[in-house]
Amino acid sequence: QVQLVESGGGLVQAGASLRLSCTASGRTLSNYVMGWFRQASGKERDFVAAISWGGDSTSGADSMKGRFAISRDNAKNTVYLQMDSLKPEDTAIYYCAARVGLRSTSSRDYDYWGQGTQVTVSS
Repeated sequence: QVQLVESGGGLVQAGASLRLSCTASGRTLSNYVMGWFRQASGKERDFVAAISWGGDSTSGADSMKGRFAISRDNAKNTVYLQMDSLKPEDTAIYYCAARVGLRSTSSRDYDYWGQGTQVTVSS
């Protein structure tokens, strides 16, 4: 069992940056592919980014490429999401998730989820 806890969310103005963290306990994170998803109010949960076990391979949603970057530090059991040039439409709850297997953009493929951290971007 893996427990995931997100942090780093908050209220920022458009154009600002935030770095989200997801720290795991219970199991070593290096055994898992990690992903970030987000869910805006009244909308479905959308894929943001994913990273391989060793951190050498990443993928990201087209709408966020160039602004968001995923990384991981297995020694710290932590995954990060660096978000730059934030826009009001980035407002959502951001979730990290873990799975055994290959990187996936589908939330259905992930086995463990954190409780999320709220990101609000004002115009």
